[in-house]
Amino acid sequence: MIMMKYLAIIQARCGSSRLPNKVMKDLAGKAVIERMVERVQKSKKIDEVIVATSIADNNLPLIELCARRRFRVFVGSEKDVLDRYYQAAKLFNPEYIIRVTADCPLIDYHLVDQMIECVTPETDYVHTDEQTFPVGLGAEIVKFSVLEQIWRDAKLKSEREHVTLFIPNNCSRYKIQTLKFPIDGVSDKRLTLDHPEDYELISIIYNHFAELGLQDDFYAKEILEFLEVNPELTKINSHIDRFEGLKISLANDGSV
Repeated sequence: MIMMKYLAIIQARCGSSRLPNKVMKDLAGKAVIERMVERVQKSKKIDEVIVATSIADNNLPLIELCARRRFRVFVGSEKDVLDRYYQAAKLFNPEYIIRVTADCPLIDYHLVDQMIECVTPETDYVHTDEQTFPVGLGAEIVKFSVLEQIWRDAKLKSEREHVTLFIPNNCSRYKIQTLKFPIDGVSDKRLTLDHPEDYELISIIYNHFAELGLQDDFYAKEILEFLEVNPELTKINSHIDRFEGLKISLANDGSV
């Protein structure tokens, strides 16, 4: 069995209802999932990156792309995302899993590495502060032994869909750390990919930096500086509720 300390698992599928096939959409000449993997691979701390998708037939183009690009890919449950994560992680037996989702093609490895630097032997879970982080730049780190435990104990549909939700629902059981965003006053920015408006904005960002010759070599600071100079761009998707997906999941299991 492979052993490592830090394994990044990118959650990805083609069946999004709000923006179908979003992980395969083009961003300045490459698919979203390619941008995601390449940006996470820039981390100085992560040992391995794997894409975790599901057995649904519509994910075949995603799986084929990963194979063609020689990205590691795991195929698991469609509905039980927690099981998908656990089964993928179990193959590598890491100490910690970095969880990122494929709707974050502007993820900044500098911020992920800062999270990893927060980890101590007592750490169970590290998350980015939703009160200070722009939507779409967040990530999570969970100890593998904790992931295994919540895989056994989580019962709610929302806790199986949102991989780490069991932890804040039972926060007294865990050693939790929170990383605040290093720039103030930007938590209202939406840099995630879930709606056509999100794709419009992220495409503009990628095309802007491609025109400067930076391609994929730009990060949170540069993105936010670009939006500060062009504030009208943030209006493209500012009307979308950042907790939309979670609210739907909670309603489905009667939590709200």
